[in-house]
Amino acid sequence: MFKLFGKKESASPEDRLSECRRKRDWAGLCRAYYDLGVAAMDRGDLNHAQLWLHRADTIYSAQDAIYDKVGEPLVDDCSDRIGRLEDTHILYNDVPAQVAEKAEGLGGIQVRVWGLLSLARLVKLGDRLSTLPGCGALGNLGWAVDTALAAFQAPPSEEAFNGLKSLCGALYQLGDDTAFWGAGGEVAVPGGAPFQLFDLNGLMGVHLETDAYLSSHLDMILALSQGEEPSAPEAGIITGALLPDYYVRTGVEQLEEVPQIKAELERIWSDYEFVCSGPTWEDVAERVNRYKELDILA
Repeated sequence: MFKLFGKKESASPEDRLSECRRKRDWAGLCRAYYDLGVAAMDRGDLNHAQLWLHRADTIYSAQDAIYDKVGEPLVDDCSDRIGRLEDTHILYNDVPAQVAEKAEGLGGIQVRVWGLLSLARLVKLGDRLSTLPGCGALGNLGWAVDTALAAFQAPPSEEAFNGLKSLCGALYQLGDDTAFWGAGGEVAVPGGAPFQLFDLNGLMGVHLETDAYLSSHLDMILALSQGEEPSAPEAGIITGALLPDYYVRTGVEQLEEVPQIKAELERIWSDYEFVCSGPTWEDVAERVNRYKELDILA
């Protein structure tokens, strides 16, 4: 009598992702994230749906060849699901909405300072991530924060202006680079799970929000030099240091209960009160310097 062999067990999601990375099968990696997002959304796990579907979106948006290979049915369904997620009450949506509402009642400089304070809290993480291949630009966040702060008080040199402009370009390009979404690069977190470079993808992408903030700062500098009114500032970076993708990916169920997120929310609203209080530039510099030394993942 012959012994029948059972069916081979399907690969775990983690193994499937690793295999696609190993083979550099970017369309397969995109489908794997999409499948994870669909499964999460169908079981009502909106945070994981947000995480995985946005990762799929980032990958198929990065290269036309990937977009064509995964096909429009997947892209259309992924986009539709992301659109539906935007109407849900999860931290990913609620906190940025609260910040935007508060920002509407502030002056342009106040919003820019509020954003700069949040950007300062990303400096140490950026330094650590800059050791990964293709991520050197993230090591320049400390310099960018100092340069942007100084530009509030005096026009920057041509070299500094062009340096900020180059950094913006590098940060924007990072989002389309396989180093960002395909290589699986990560850095150690003492006492916690490793932080993946792709964990920056949440809340529209920390790298993209940093680019938007600094680009807006450059526009302000140019407008003021020509005696014109600056355009409205970008406020997206204010929530940048929350890093929800990291906590969702590593298994957290209630984002609002994560100690690091609770601490960051307290800093965001403390900064709001701070910019409303009419601080001096010396006060701002002191707060910025303190934040630059902060490990937000601790």
